[in-house]
Amino acid sequence: MPYAADVSTTTDFSLPEGTATGVGSMPGTDAREAARVAVEAVAGMAFLPELPGRGPGADMIGRTLGLLVDLYARVEPSGWRFGDRPGRDTKRAVSWLGEDLDALEEFTQGYQGPLKLQAVGPWTLSAGVETRGGEAALRDHGAVRDLAGSLAEGLRKHIADARRRVPGADLLLQLDEPSLTAVLHGRIRTASGYRTYRAVDRAVVESTLRELIDAVGVPVTVHSCAPEVPFALLRRAGAVGVSFDFDLLTERDWDDFGEAAEAGTALFAGVVAGKDAPLSDPGGSVMGVRALWRRLGLAPGALGSSVAVTPSCGLAGASPAYARAALVHCAKAARSLVDNPE
Repeated sequence: MPYAADVSTTTDFSLPEGTATGVGSMPGTDAREAARVAVEAVAGMAFLPELPGRGPGADMIGRTLGLLVDLYARVEPSGWRFGDRPGRDTKRAVSWLGEDLDALEEFTQGYQGPLKLQAVGPWTLSAGVETRGGEAALRDHGAVRDLAGSLAEGLRKHIADARRRVPGADLLLQLDEPSLTAVLHGRIRTASGYRTYRAVDRAVVESTLRELIDAVGVPVTVHSCAPEVPFALLRRAGAVGVSFDFDLLTERDWDDFGEAAEAGTALFAGVVAGKDAPLSDPGGSVMGVRALWRRLGLAPGALGSSVAVTPSCGLAGASPAYARAALVHCAKAARSLVDNPE
């Protein structure tokens, strides 16, 4: 059945045919090796690796807290908490990010094409950092607004730095929002663990994301490796792409998937295990994507330029050898969607 878009999506972003890329995290602590793999092993879209194995400040939340402007955080026994000045872990986050950008610059000399940066989105970030009172910033809508504004400013500076280092790149920003569905459904637990924070109104979630997406100045895709990804909300907020674990899609998600495809939204389908596992025939890895595409009556010829192939989530828990092999496998699987869409 054909799908009519209920949202008008205007963007200058288009997914190259046969695109594969990583979600973001990579194993180990060697920034140069991670950058080399993130540029050489994928097809169509290099990415800036993240190395959470280095410790606090290299983790997903800490790395993004290091980007904030005029907001500071430190690690407490309960996790990340805002404070009056940067903690040593935040300072390390800034230093490590600079190291990662140096490595990326080294391996992208003369690079032309899409280059993906990653940062945690405002809702997952607000669920993952505490205010001085010990509760998640998510509890205080004013704190969320301040956090989102600081993040937007920090991301603009980060993007400008990446553009200076890799001038031939077409930059794409991925906002990691694995907690977004839990925020929408009131499933984020309080500090005591006995209660959950109240669900945030969908209109508030959407408008916060839209303001951030409008502010950063590059196309934005949103990643979640959780079930029930809100495809329609993300499209309305202005995301040009949605990145997700394909195995977590259920029949309830099919219509939203089809509408996103018809609207021209780039679909980053996670189909390759994020931890060491046997790698099957690349074409077999995307068999489910082909089957759903046919079931929804979508144009076969559009498959290879509508769907990018990725691991199901980050590769931090994989061995270095598997991480490289998984990204090469993604590239071959993406090519198979172009060469054999049906």
